[in-house]
Amino acid sequence: MTTPDARERREYYRITDRIALQISPADGVPGETAPLFALLSELHQLEFESRHLLRNLDERDRAVTACLRLVHKRLDLLGQAFTWNLLHDSGATRDVVLSEGGLAFVDAEPYALGTRLDLRMALPPQGLGLQVLAEVTGCQAVSGGYEIGTSFIDLEDAQRQLLARHVLRQQARVRRADRGEEA
Repeated sequence: MTTPDARERREYYRITDRIALQISPADGVPGETAPLFALLSELHQLEFESRHLLRNLDERDRAVTACLRLVHKRLDLLGQAFTWNLLHDSGATRDVVLSEGGLAFVDAEPYALGTRLDLRMALPPQGLGLQVLAEVTGCQAVSGGYEIGTSFIDLEDAQRQLLARHVLRQQARVRRADRGEEA
């Protein structure tokens, strides 16, 4: 028999975050991506794919690795600038609960269970932009609208890793803030 604690356990760690979120109904495939959003997503995918190459290079040539790390840092700064533009274009940010497995948010409109949504997320401050397909798993009336729970569908491994890294960074930032350290 399953205990209440076992039912409440989650597969992924969840955080409360403030992100830019664009929501649109999906017909099973992600919609057309805005050029700036696509560029930002591609930057992060390439960074993820090149990590193991950089680790291997570090063992052979530390000077080249140091130079590539500086170039990477410059690209991160450009990504952050793109994110701020994307945040401006996306409108107001909103509070969400985010994990590698899904997203919960409050919206003015209810969504039927099983509805597929195309979600575009801009996650500051790292400049992470993701477009994912999600399915509505919960919809409950709350003050100010409806609390919508979603589960990501067919998330690529690179996207899951980027989300995991964002969640861990935000968790560490909150812990530092709780201890009174600078973030």
